[in-house]
Amino acid sequence: MTSSLAGAPPAPQTATLDTTVVTSWKATIAYGIFTLVALALAVFAPRPGDTTYRLSLPNDVIQLPELTVPAMPTLWVVVVLLAVATAYSAWLVRSKRRVPLWLTVVFAILFMFGFLTWAGSGASLPMIGLLFGSLSLAVPLIFGSLAGVIGERAGVVNIAIEGQLLAGAFTAAVVCSIVSSSTGQAWLGLIAGTVAAMVSGMLVGMVLAAFAIKYFVDQVIVGVVLNVLVVGLTSFLFSQVLAPNAADLNNTAQRFERLPIPILSEIPIIGPVLFRQTIIVYLMYIAVALVYVGLFHTKWGLRVRAVGEHPQAADTVGINVNRTRFWNVALAGAIAGLGGTFFTIGSGIAFNKEMTAGAGFIALAAVIFGQWDPIKATLAALLFGFASNLQNTLSVIGSPVPSEFMLMLPYVVTIFAVAGFVGRSRAPAADGKPYIKS
Repeated sequence: MTSSLAGAPPAPQTATLDTTVVTSWKATIAYGIFTLVALALAVFAPRPGDTTYRLSLPNDVIQLPELTVPAMPTLWVVVVLLAVATAYSAWLVRSKRRVPLWLTVVFAILFMFGFLTWAGSGASLPMIGLLFGSLSLAVPLIFGSLAGVIGERAGVVNIAIEGQLLAGAFTAAVVCSIVSSSTGQAWLGLIAGTVAAMVSGMLVGMVLAAFAIKYFVDQVIVGVVLNVLVVGLTSFLFSQVLAPNAADLNNTAQRFERLPIPILSEIPIIGPVLFRQTIIVYLMYIAVALVYVGLFHTKWGLRVRAVGEHPQAADTVGINVNRTRFWNVALAGAIAGLGGTFFTIGSGIAFNKEMTAGAGFIALAAVIFGQWDPIKATLAALLFGFASNLQNTLSVIGSPVPSEFMLMLPYVVTIFAVAGFVGRSRAPAADGKPYIKS
């Protein structure tokens, strides 16, 4: 028995693979910075009094009671909780574990709650109005960020989002006014203006794609030139054509009305914010869902991501790289053009020179902040909208926070995001690189 075992081959050994988890102190450092900011507010700028949160509108079916909290005790509790979250993140990093995304979300909510309680001391904060205005300001940014995600996922840097938004706003106002006045049907003018805005945005995208893909011109330079071209062209047409004929070509009477969705619009807090909107906002919801599902769960999305990550490999399996890039940049332009309608017929505002005011560049920042993911980019755009509307709300209630600081805040957060403090931010590998078939 012993001799037979001695001559037998050795038993196979099971190999074990060690998984290496890459950790970073960046998130913990960011937590610490914001915790110190909250602590500094509590120590050096105390604001005694109570803060009241109004959670319902007077005409809501379901009325929520107002929430009144003491400003300084609440801020001190938030500071303690932020310190605990910072310590927990440090323990995770020391244990070679990653800081989870949910912790960052909870940390951000706590910090914002503490900041709002401090800033609104002695006043009443209309939360429904704050959130509703934030979403409204974020609508063109979300459309622009979706355009940026599609373009860059396909490998083309869409710097021309600003021009696409402005072209959409201009075309929507003019076409809507002409069709409405000639047919006497306001709804027909709104539909025609929306379609025309998408076409104009698509044309700007096609010009960008033609120069960047076919002629290999630097994509950033082409995008900047297109932005300047659209600004100059629309400003010239506004001065020479629209201003003298405002009643016929730049009429503010046509706008999309709000369409409350039954039952959903009566849900406390989220109902008035999300489901008492115009058709443009509802189209935005659909666009976000379609782009996300399309990019990550369809053959189209697989091809788009392939030409943006490894175009040579995509070409090897039979995908026409340049044609795929061209039509997806055109699609991105159409989406941005649709977002441009919100500046005019979406809000009932007459077209004016440079009325987009840099929204396209903010949308690009949202793309980077959102790590080239449509859902995350949408959330980043909502952050920009919230910060912009918050400075308006705080100025109305007489808060001591300078409005310039609130306008600066989302850009500071974007810098943290690009630096990797809130997660890895990596563009598609072939983003901005023209493909020359070998």
